[in-house]
Amino acid sequence: MKWIKEESYGFTALLLQFSLNLLKMKKWSGGMCIVALAVILVLRYSLIGIQPQKQSAYDFFRNHPTDDSQMKDSGTIKSSKMEVKKVSKPLKKPPLKDIEGLSDLYASKNISEEESKALLVWAHMRMLLSRNDTFPETADGVKEASIAWKGLLSTIEKEKASKLSNSNNSDNKNCPYSVSTLDKTAMSDGVILELPCGLVGDSSITLVGIPNGQNGSFQIELIGSQLSGEPTTPINLHFNVSLPGDNMTEEPFIVQNTWTSEAGWGKEERCPAHGSANIIKVDGLVLCNEQTARSTVEDNLNVSHPTSDMFTNVSRESAHGSVSFPFVEGNPFTATLWVGLEGFHMTVNGRHETSFAYREKLEPWSVNGVKVAGGLDLLSALAKGLPVSEDNDLVVEVEHLKAPSVSRKRLILLIGIFSSGNNFERRMALRRSWMQYEAVRSGDVAVRFFIGLHKKNQVNYELWREAQAYGDIQLMPFVDYYSLIALKTVAICIFGTKILPAKFIMKTDDDAFVRIDEVLSSLKRKAPNGLLYGLISFESAPHRDKDSKWYISTEEWPPASYPPWAHGPGYIISRDIAKFIVHGHHERELKLFKLEDVAMGIWIEQFKKSGQEVHYINDDRFHNAGCEPNYVLAHYQGPRKVLCLWETLHKEHQARCCE
Repeated sequence: MKWIKEESYGFTALLLQFSLNLLKMKKWSGGMCIVALAVILVLRYSLIGIQPQKQSAYDFFRNHPTDDSQMKDSGTIKSSKMEVKKVSKPLKKPPLKDIEGLSDLYASKNISEEESKALLVWAHMRMLLSRNDTFPETADGVKEASIAWKGLLSTIEKEKASKLSNSNNSDNKNCPYSVSTLDKTAMSDGVILELPCGLVGDSSITLVGIPNGQNGSFQIELIGSQLSGEPTTPINLHFNVSLPGDNMTEEPFIVQNTWTSEAGWGKEERCPAHGSANIIKVDGLVLCNEQTARSTVEDNLNVSHPTSDMFTNVSRESAHGSVSFPFVEGNPFTATLWVGLEGFHMTVNGRHETSFAYREKLEPWSVNGVKVAGGLDLLSALAKGLPVSEDNDLVVEVEHLKAPSVSRKRLILLIGIFSSGNNFERRMALRRSWMQYEAVRSGDVAVRFFIGLHKKNQVNYELWREAQAYGDIQLMPFVDYYSLIALKTVAICIFGTKILPAKFIMKTDDDAFVRIDEVLSSLKRKAPNGLLYGLISFESAPHRDKDSKWYISTEEWPPASYPPWAHGPGYIISRDIAKFIVHGHHERELKLFKLEDVAMGIWIEQFKKSGQEVHYINDDRFHNAGCEPNYVLAHYQGPRKVLCLWETLHKEHQARCCE
């Protein structure tokens, strides 16, 4: 640009000489000379103004946006002013922060381009994870994921080296379906069963034992996974039994709780309980068996009113106590702890006794073992229904189940499925059922599982092998905590707009059955823009009860009600809404909210406020809790039911439910 500067000086000199000539001429007045000099000054500074200014890379990218939406109407002075307003807006955005372990997740890795297809969303998630206003659990989720990721990469390297050397020194074993204490003794720390791949829905742990009365109590604990660097092991469930006193005046009870190194002991739940224990339910079951509570109170009343027949009453109480309270010194029992959708449930001698809702970061997938302590003679222990992966080398229909290649420039529909790392059986059931619809196999519809990393290396390696075999898994750069699932929602929108662009985007769960033929047929009649389609909740309010799984404080959401939202087991949005969500989170203009389905409703409300029209389409055939005839989506369907529904559709050509 040097020539511009030289030319400007030359042109100025010519104008100055011309003005002096005018002064020598008598015909020109002094006023005209002043005007001429003014023109010279204006031109001089105008030419200087076009000289390039030094600017930083940050300023360059701020002033040269690459997003198409920021390039509209460029070239006019008016739009240029509007652009200045746009770039000044980020000053009000929540700042970014340094998250421990995040750099490790994004460090260069020795994996092939083919292998990295399971990580396509990672590059787009980094800023989202770095937000200063992200979820409180994000820091732990990222830190733990970085440790798990390093372990997985190490295992992958070892496996590759083993194959190159034709050796069979692999330390990796398949996840077992069951483990027991047969021919085994308890470890020094009291752990009686190791659960190498965690627990899943319908997993169960059965203990046979005899309370021996030592210390007057015994404990059964589900201990969590411990990563290297973590100080102590978390306790996902602490089940403490206090036996009746010798004279039957001490009330027997059961206390359930959790423990983590960060928070210590949580809020204990006691049975027999007082108050609302029989009102609150977990998976439809009360927190505390009514018979236990009622019978124990009756026993105490009998003891507190002695009569001449006191010894007879005590004798009756002993007999009755053995019936009402499930654990009695010297009496053998069979207790089964099983995993539900919402919590753990304890059955003793065939009767339901207690339920305990899962707590944040202590979900069943993270359980690592079973521990017994106190006055209990354990006779046997068996854990079954554990997560088990299929040997991909032995699955004969792998090619038929593998995600087909996508040749279309834009899909009709992308379906993103929330899944957890050890839900191997659920994913295989979906691959063998509704993921076999012709629309999926032809490439008009793409289906992908979105899964966070697991704290157990064995699970992560099995998951990695599954991703490479079927090509339908997208790993998330954080540990799969329930409180972080809204990040998966954003990831699905990213995938459906930037990686596999689709006209519509659907979110569902790995225990849902989706009739893709009916979904596509319905979408043909729906608005292509501004669409939210599913089971819509038009009037709902935040849960302000701190004990609720869906508790929302007034700081998180001040209003007394939510905007319309669609229930999480399955809903569909149009592409323009997905693009708005991706852009809004990239620019940090949209707020994160931990209830992912409600979050979608909140973001769509912002989309609406931006001047866009929204079409809320409610369809009662989307069932968020079970199955009904003529369904479009059925939820809470385990692998067996999913396969049954698919077979029924093919044989009877009717949408009937399976019992």
